[in-house]
Amino acid sequence: MHPRTAWASVAPEDRELLDRAKTCNVYEPGQVIFYEGNACLGIHCVESGTVKLRKTGPAGDDVVVGLSEPGDVLGYLAYFGDGGHTTTAEAVTPCRVCFVDRAAVKTLIQRNPALGLAFLKRISGDAERSEDAAVRALSLPLRARAAHLLLVLKDRRATADDEGRLTIDLPLTRRDLAAMLGARPESLSRLIKAFETEGIARFGTSEVLVPDLDVLLDELGTPAEA
Repeated sequence: MHPRTAWASVAPEDRELLDRAKTCNVYEPGQVIFYEGNACLGIHCVESGTVKLRKTGPAGDDVVVGLSEPGDVLGYLAYFGDGGHTTTAEAVTPCRVCFVDRAAVKTLIQRNPALGLAFLKRISGDAERSEDAAVRALSLPLRARAAHLLLVLKDRRATADDEGRLTIDLPLTRRDLAAMLGARPESLSRLIKAFETEGIARFGTSEVLVPDLDVLLDELGTPAEA
């Protein structure tokens, strides 16, 4: 398993059990790992690649609610909630995803209290991030929300050149990006044009170039729109 995953809490003597229990599959872009509403049969872990999580919105349209990277675990909220999956997980890039079934998860948690604590911390972190996102959606203008999202992605998906310019990998369609920001596609198009005109960021097909990080950081202080 990826060293950043919660499974790192499994005791050395139980690693063999984990290795026997897990199955790993390769997914191509667009392939679904599990569907919203399906029964949760166990917990998934992203070994490589990027997975997007989408949810059916009130109007019946798909809304992207997050991205998962190597080391992230999927489906654990449904597992501990003893219900169906609340999102659909879809590969954005070629991915390798491992799966541990319910019975093995239960055994490993019973034998490794630290593993249960690791999942509890992730659940707590998810709840906190969800609350923060709700506050941002209600209180921050689109420019600030977009800047915040780019800064979050920067920590795990950015490379810098010798002049300090950042290139952020962004394997999302404009429609998906708008959904993550809670914006209409036309509003996002206007924002992208403004960011590019002002030299804040340049948006390519699958990446964003940030010439000056300090300028992007300044956008977090954008005053509320009238």
